[in-house]
Amino acid sequence: MNKSTEFVGQPIFSQLLSLLDQKVIRETIKEHKANRCYKQLFLWDHLVSMLYGIYTNCTSLREIQYGLEVCQGKLRHINLNKVPPRSTLSDGNKQRPSKVFGSIYQKLYDIYKHSISDSRLKATVIQRLYILDSTTISLFKAILKPAGRKRKDGKSKGGMKVHTLLNADTNMPSFIKYTAAALHDQQFYKYIKELPDYSIIAFDKAYINYLQFDVFTKRYIFYVTRQKDNADYTTIEEFTLPDDAQHILKDERIEITYTANKEQIKQQMRRIAVFSVKYNKAFVYITNNFELTAVEIAAIYENRWQIETFFKKLKQNFPLTYFFGDNSNAIEIQIWCALIALLLLDVTHKAHKSKMAFSILATIVRLHIMNYIDLSAIIDTFKQKRKRIKSNQESHKPKKEQHPAFQMSFEM
Repeated sequence: MNKSTEFVGQPIFSQLLSLLDQKVIRETIKEHKANRCYKQLFLWDHLVSMLYGIYTNCTSLREIQYGLEVCQGKLRHINLNKVPPRSTLSDGNKQRPSKVFGSIYQKLYDIYKHSISDSRLKATVIQRLYILDSTTISLFKAILKPAGRKRKDGKSKGGMKVHTLLNADTNMPSFIKYTAAALHDQQFYKYIKELPDYSIIAFDKAYINYLQFDVFTKRYIFYVTRQKDNADYTTIEEFTLPDDAQHILKDERIEITYTANKEQIKQQMRRIAVFSVKYNKAFVYITNNFELTAVEIAAIYENRWQIETFFKKLKQNFPLTYFFGDNSNAIEIQIWCALIALLLLDVTHKAHKSKMAFSILATIVRLHIMNYIDLSAIIDTFKQKRKRIKSNQESHKPKKEQHPAFQMSFEM
């Protein structure tokens, strides 16, 4: 019999749940009194059931219930004494506040944010960089007001907008707020209150608000965004362009005049024009930072693409197309659980410094979630396999023949 070291005494799901610090669960229960009125569905049972549905891409509470019931002999590994009925889960999703799961995510993020930090992004600038954006999740009915004009047939779907403040160093959200899709992105500014001094925040044109820019400056927070095409400004001073950065077209101090509360306000900022060889066009950035170089400002905005990659990573690996409830609280709980699932899997992925694609790891978890397989061994086996393939390819490469003149130089 083949004695494989890939099999262990804990299912894959149990190995992932072991990253859920029980101290976090106890603190959350105490802080929000999360078990006080839910004797039929304790917080741990609720969280585990939802994570099971997220990892296995279940499309309904019925699938979660039946899927867990088949695993009766393995439930002790995940500290689940009884499978919650779908009616109990439905009531829990409706009644237990979604902020309970948001608190769990935030506490876990604070614990693991250093371990999931990308070693390639250790520059002082990147460690202070936050990226702001939002993504809209379409709902199957008008639970929340949809964005855009009302359809002529009256069948407009609801939509939930997930406003996200992403930490560029960890590539995970440090703050999230859910609103109706119809709410303008700039409404998210009033929730951003805990950014540390001298932070840098990057965002696109949708968040341009000169009054808010003034608030950022007074709070010692630097912003980087693109300038609107129709912006009206006056050049005050032009800075000397560096000789080693030919793609920097202009670096200048400008003044913008705008009206607020029936008063004209003048505000100074820095304007940088950069030519992109990749897109064969010029991009113009504005910022209140006059210390960083123009090249660094351009690089900061390029890192804004991280948040688009994050949204893609979340939606592709944990599709938010089927929801386990028809109310906003249930949907928010499911999104929080998807973020928790993503965080736990990302911690596992980064811990082994694996070159395995994150989507492959997510697929393995989905297909073998209750199997007794050592997830670490699978990742390490993949690394060894890549090394063998690489070494075999190098060994089969034809050796380059030396030029006769090169050979003669040693013979002489």
